[in-house]
Amino acid sequence: MDLKNKAVLLTGASSGIGYSLAHHLAKEGCKLALIARRQNLLNKLSGDISSDNLVTFQCDVGKREQVNEIFGKVRDHFGKIDIAILNAGVSGRTALKSYNGNQAKEIFDTNSLSIVYAIEQLLPDFMERKDGMIVGISSLADVRGFPKSGFYNASKAAATILLESLRIELKPFNVKVITVKPGFVRTPMTDKNEFHMPFMIDVDNASEIILAGIKNEKRVIEFPLPTVLATKLIKILPNFLFDKLAGRKLPDRKDKVITG
Repeated sequence: MDLKNKAVLLTGASSGIGYSLAHHLAKEGCKLALIARRQNLLNKLSGDISSDNLVTFQCDVGKREQVNEIFGKVRDHFGKIDIAILNAGVSGRTALKSYNGNQAKEIFDTNSLSIVYAIEQLLPDFMERKDGMIVGISSLADVRGFPKSGFYNASKAAATILLESLRIELKPFNVKVITVKPGFVRTPMTDKNEFHMPFMIDVDNASEIILAGIKNEKRVIEFPLPTVLATKLIKILPNFLFDKLAGRKLPDRKDKVITG
């Protein structure tokens, strides 16, 4: 796929993978609608990118009414949306002593429901035109439920399964759905993690892999290879063995939601 002059909407654009992707997409000649919660970082990003076809919008994608408004503005600005890259995400660690629904809601709103809200806005036009692409950023952490990461793992599993279902349903309408499942990528969000992150890769390397997968219209983009292979092994482990390995004592850290 040639990305030149494609109208691309990118959420979570102000930092991490989104920030890097924005630069790569600009170099491809895309028309860019960059969306994030923090306007000051969006201003910096738009100043860093030399493009006449760039617009930014402040939006909390976990809030349906904001998504409805901003996606409408993007369509009005460019006439249509060709590709939506749904990249916004948060991480989080949860301790049993402070297990609570508010933290779960915050993580699911951003990692899972934001994708639903976006697709709700995209589908009518995509299906009518019989054209369009949805790229959802999930994670290799969707594979199983790890201690102290249940909310995050579950939110990414929900995203993966939702995107997979839509990929099949939208095929007759010529709408492509791509699921991106990164392992550990060095970003401001992972810099806040307090645990070992094996096989971590640079954010620009991650963006190049994602961009290549989009151009080739891959169904699933998984990386890096060592982590992909490890998660496939973890997925087929018998429950008793997974419980034993995953249940090794972890440091009792305070629960928190981690944003970029």
